[in-house]
Amino acid sequence: MFLASVTTAGEAGPGWPEALPLLPHPAEIIVGLVAFGILYWIYKTKVVPKMEELYEQRAAAIEGGMKQAEEAQAQAQAALEQYQAQLKDARTEANKIREDAREQGASIVSEMRGQAQAEASRITESAKRQIDAERQQAVVQLRQEVGTLSTSLASKIVGESLDDEVRQKGIVDRFLAELEAGDVKREKVGSAAESGQDA
Repeated sequence: MFLASVTTAGEAGPGWPEALPLLPHPAEIIVGLVAFGILYWIYKTKVVPKMEELYEQRAAAIEGGMKQAEEAQAQAQAALEQYQAQLKDARTEANKIREDAREQGASIVSEMRGQAQAEASRITESAKRQIDAERQQAVVQLRQEVGTLSTSLASKIVGESLDDEVRQKGIVDRFLAELEAGDVKREKVGSAAESGQDA
């Protein structure tokens, strides 16, 4: 049936060979080639350059973006290195300040300790001198009071007046010396009283 329709279609065209019923008419081939040539020329002169221009712009944009990204990355790396250097400098400076403060604190503590020791020594020495002076004064006053008391006691015991100051001083000094030495006994006290009587 297909062959019959092809054969009938082939018979319809005058001057067309009946052996090739599927081939287009030569005029259609010429018109198709001319149309294809025109379209090819339009495509080649108008479309292809525009596409190449768009491709170049796109490639340039991509390369520019990559270049900008590389520059931004380089700037970020430089900023990071600068930040790290500043951080290192800040840490070094902080360590130096801490060390200086520690040394200053140690020197201040040492100086204050020295001043406190000097002040304590001065106060101790002053207190010792004052104690020695007060002790000396107390000894002198005690000697005078003991001398006066012992003189009046001896004069009462002996019944003799020992108002003579030189004599009184000699007896008192001798008695106190024996008292300090620990040699005073009852017999000596009695003999001292008798010798005072004899004198």
